[in-house]
Amino acid sequence: MTGEILLSPVRGKARIEVLDILRGIAILGIFTMNLPFMAGPSELMMRDIRQMGWTHADQVAWSLIEIFWEGTQRGLLEYLFGAALMVLAAKAMEPDGPVAVADLYIRRALWLLLFGFVDIFLLAWPGDILHVYALAALFLFPFRKLKAKWLLPLGLVFATVTSVYPAIQYVERIDMMTKVEAAKAKQVAGTPLAQADKAAMAAWQKKLDRYKIDKETKQKAEAEAKARSGSYAGYIGFLWGVWIDLAGQGEVYMGVAEAFSAMLIGIALWKWGIIQGLRSTRFYLVLALCAYGFGLGARAIGVAEITSFQPIPKTIWITSEYARLAVSLGHVALVNLLVRFRVSHAVLKPFVAAGQVAFSLYFLEQIIGINILFSPIALGLRGVFGWATLWGWATAIALGLLLCANIWTRYFVSGPMEWAWRSLAYCKRQPFRRRAAIGDA
Repeated sequence: MTGEILLSPVRGKARIEVLDILRGIAILGIFTMNLPFMAGPSELMMRDIRQMGWTHADQVAWSLIEIFWEGTQRGLLEYLFGAALMVLAAKAMEPDGPVAVADLYIRRALWLLLFGFVDIFLLAWPGDILHVYALAALFLFPFRKLKAKWLLPLGLVFATVTSVYPAIQYVERIDMMTKVEAAKAKQVAGTPLAQADKAAMAAWQKKLDRYKIDKETKQKAEAEAKARSGSYAGYIGFLWGVWIDLAGQGEVYMGVAEAFSAMLIGIALWKWGIIQGLRSTRFYLVLALCAYGFGLGARAIGVAEITSFQPIPKTIWITSEYARLAVSLGHVALVNLLVRFRVSHAVLKPFVAAGQVAFSLYFLEQIIGINILFSPIALGLRGVFGWATLWGWATAIALGLLLCANIWTRYFVSGPMEWAWRSLAYCKRQPFRRRAAIGDA
């Protein structure tokens, strides 16, 4: 028996609250990671994190964010993207499921790709994730029926592949340090150095020099400062150039591979009932302890290694992606645990609204950071503000956006960007004002 399948956005009581909370936390938290890149000086920051300021407050702020948050907002969004596929494709799980669902899914992804280019070239944000997620999503649909036990190992392929070369580097760096120590011992003993010893010492010195700001980096930093303080056309041109350079270096492909892999894990989390809160309180407690135990531990070791500012072998090279996924999973478990208790649920409840208008908030963050705070034709803030200061600003702005989201959703079904995306994807004008919505009572 066949019949017409009615497709429409998920609204009102049909929405899963914990998914909106996770999405809201992630989309507001991503501003914390993006603001330092919006402020600059990005060239110096990428060379040496101390160039952004290294007071005690900066050190504490950078270390805490690096351990608890860096990359995990992407992890949450990637997991949620996989879960969203399962929500959307619920009517297409049978072999002869409606083609309309696949059509809708592909249209959504293609429109998201276009919105991503709007973010890059109109709002001038070179760190856009929308086009990356759209490209990853185009490959995701056929995997909706795969069993979770296969989705998880497939989702870990990217982490495994990206750890192979770092593991080789780790072994090579240990070998280099062994040779350097032997050469230094010879120097202390007054023994002439062999050619191999000199080569090892020279290679080590070259690694040490990487912490210095070389001539090329200074020139790039000067060009960046000039672009940020000059005309608007020069400012936008610089930001476009950053994205083009990143794309040319293969960062888009790496981003798509990372996102696709994590999205597969998101589908598995949905199928296991983990991300949407179907497991027991004890399960989430154990999961949080295990995920955080590995992820936060690996990252804490990594922070100690990085802040030594020495070219020592670093375990974080190998564990980085595994730790990111683990800490992201820990966040999923923690939120699902906290929503079960009255007080903590009340604290998290406001993030539901942020999750419902996350798409609009993401664009608003670019408008605030790129086009208001640091634009030469708006506030034009310039200088080195420091990690602690920038993350303080990001937190304050995120709280303001959270308040705005809660006020907005009292009167409107969705944000303006959500409304546009849904209307385009469904080829039909969607309800906007709350009184016109169906199913929100």
